[in-house]
This record gives sequence, structure tokens and C-alpha cells, in this order.
Amino acid sequence: MNWHFRFKVVLLVLVSILTGCKEYDSLDYDLVYAIESSTGESKQTLILPYSHDLDSLPQDPLNPLNQAKVTLGKLMFHESALAMHAKMEEGKYTYSCASCHHARAGFSSGNKQGIGDGGIDFGVAGEDRAANWLYYEDDSLDVQAIRTPSIVNVAYQSNLLWNGQFGATGVNEGTSDLWDLGTPKEVNHLGFEGVESQAIAGLEVHRLGVEKEMLLTYQDYIPMFDLAFPDLSFEERYTTQTIGLAIAAYERTLVTSGAPFQHWLRGDYAALTEQQKKGAMLFFGKANCYTCHNGPALNSMEFHALGMDDMSGADVFMHGMDEATKKGRGGFTKNPNDDYKFKVPQLYNLADTRFYGHGGSFESVRDVVFYKSRGVKQNDEVPDQQLADEFTQLLLTIEEIDQITDFILNGLYDNNLDRYTPNELPSGMCSPNNDPLSKIDLGCK
Repeated sequence: MNWHFRFKVVLLVLVSILTGCKEYDSLDYDLVYAIESSTGESKQTLILPYSHDLDSLPQDPLNPLNQAKVTLGKLMFHESALAMHAKMEEGKYTYSCASCHHARAGFSSGNKQGIGDGGIDFGVAGEDRAANWLYYEDDSLDVQAIRTPSIVNVAYQSNLLWNGQFGATGVNEGTSDLWDLGTPKEVNHLGFEGVESQAIAGLEVHRLGVEKEMLLTYQDYIPMFDLAFPDLSFEERYTTQTIGLAIAAYERTLVTSGAPFQHWLRGDYAALTEQQKKGAMLFFGKANCYTCHNGPALNSMEFHALGMDDMSGADVFMHGMDEATKKGRGGFTKNPNDDYKFKVPQLYNLADTRFYGHGGSFESVRDVVFYKSRGVKQNDEVPDQQLADEFTQLLLTIEEIDQITDFILNGLYDNNLDRYTPNELPSGMCSPNNDPLSKIDLGCK
């Protein structure tokens, strides 16, 4: 072992003594070594900044963060009053961005498919969200044929969605000929990164927006726009685009800095259990998880084919799946080499939802770990030659699978995402949903 590493270990021991944290023991020593060996860097590089530390959060230079913009975005993200372009009168003012990305489901959806316009009911964590039969029969339900991705730690993604189609930078540099006019991808021509592009495009896709009537009705919002965008002209300040930019600013602050692993990284060595530390050592070692799930958010901007099933069956709301969605990155790039490849997701707060994989084909984190350990595809449509080199048998024992699962499920779990939700909205409407059944479930008047 080199002297550089020994010196850092000694420093960690001194920090633990000075901060009054649990004594640094052999498991901590082994985990630090596993992290340093895997990443080639200090464990400090995996620390997520706190949400209030705006300067330390990754941000789009075209949409610099300020607290006023984040505050406005927080309200806009949860505001049911934006649902003014619903297909039917019954759907107006009944949903929000948070209908499909809410705190109780780790800022994903609580069921297999997120439903915006045309959705009713909520349950405890979105698990009872269902389709209004009027919409379903009319084929106008706002629902996607792919699993709703979580937006926690989204600041660490340059491009968004499973196929990475949103964002003018990062992996999409040089793909402007694919940003078809008249489609949501057109927003990339504005030049923003993925978080901003998706937020702007998503408002139109999900029939949300702002009009003068809404601002005149809820005038508390007007000075919020003024503070958030002081450099824009009056004509440019109160628009769907500025709402999208405010929402993106808010989304960039959704960091899981309260997870036990984050506390451990900061020097609280009692934050992880012995089982979770062993799982973490496997994550950064034998199981090779960090090869794909890396950086502070344990994600990456790589796309891999792991042979997982698509979303299909009688338990989902859709009338078939288009080929572009099935083919993931290849459906966007039109490059056959990219077919069936999907973006590597972040791994924090997975315990808040019940479905995993781009098709929601797994119902527990343990099932996913077991699947990757076994290395046998479940989707016969995916050609073997497309499967990622990393998708191979890991020969993990049942005990090791349980340890990795514990680390991901509990060690990466921030138990206070409610801090990112508003106590009330200027409109007085219920959030994330404002339909009669959801209002009962959520205890709204």
C-alpha cells in the first residue's frame, strides 16, 4: 500500500477523533481503499453539496442559479394552476409536474406509469394514481410508455430522459439534425443543457403553461418572476420558457445530501451499518457497479443495453409502444449501434418506489441486483451483440446480493425529501394533484 494512501487514512482517523464521530475501524479503512482504488480519487469527490449551496451545484451557464429563481421553480413545479391546457374540462387545474415526480416516490411516480392530464386519485405515495375513463376511452391520456425517471440529483446529468434526447450539450453535441422542428426535441435549439431543455419542453408536452389570466388571478407570483428574472424585459419575463428555467433551477437543488452514505463520506462513520459497508465495498469492488454508476450521484451519461423488458401488458395504460421508445438511445440517434441502449440512472432513494428499469419490469432493488449478477437478458427482442460488455455473470453469493441491496436501498436513502416541497401554493390548490379523489387522499380542503 502506498504512503499517499496511508497518510490519508491517518488524516481520516484524526478527523473522526476531532469531530466526535464513531471511531474509524477496519471496515471503514477497507471501504475507503475500495473507493480510492475504484475511482482513482479521494472519497471526497463523491460528496453531494447541500441544496442551499448554489455555487457548488452543477448549473447551466445560460440559466445561472439564484435563490429567487429556485423558490419560484419550487412553486411552479407543484402548482396545479398551471394545468390550464388540459384536453378536457375535467382535467383542468388537477395536476402538476409533481404528479409524476413527487417527493413521496423519490421524485419519480408511485406507480409503474406516471399520469399527468387525465389522471385521478393518489393514495399514500402515488400508488393509486389511475386514468380517468373519459381520457382513456378518448385516447388523450397524458401517459408515457416508459418508466418515469427520478429527478433527484438531476444536476449531475447533462442530458435527460432514458434516451438522452434533451439538452444541446454533452452527448448531444453534433446531433442538431435530429432536433426535429414541431417535436419536443426542437427545444434543444435554444442551447440549454438537459435539465432546462426538458423542463421547458415538458410544460408543453404535459399541457401546462402560464397565461396573463393566471398571473392576474394569483398576483403573488408576479413579484417572484421579477426577482427571479430581473434582467429580462417585461415581455420576456412571464412566459412558459421562464417557468421552465425556474423549474430547472429548482430541480438542480434536489440533492440527496442527507443519505447515510453522504454522512459517512463527511466523516460520520456510524452512519452506515456493517452490512451496508460490506455492500459498498462490493459496489466499488467485486460487483463493478461503480464502472457505470459513478460520480456524486452514482449515475453516468453512458447508454447500455442490459436486455431488460419494455413496458407492456394489461396493467399499463397505453395502446402499444412505438419503436423509437423501444430502442432507447438508438430511437433518438437513428444509429443501429445505439439500439436498446438506455441511460445509466442515479441510485439514490430507490426505496421510495416499487418499479425499476426503463420498463418497470422489476419490483424490488434486490431483483435488479440479482438480475445483473446473473447476467441473463429478459427481453428476447434485444440482440445478444447489443448487450453491454459489463452485463456479465458476477457470481455474487446470496449474502453479497443482500449486502449490495442494503447499501443501495438504505445507505443511499435520504429520509427527508419533504424539505423540497412547499407547505402551500399561492393558488391554494392541492399538490401534487388537485382532482377530488387526490384531495381526499392528500387531506386538502
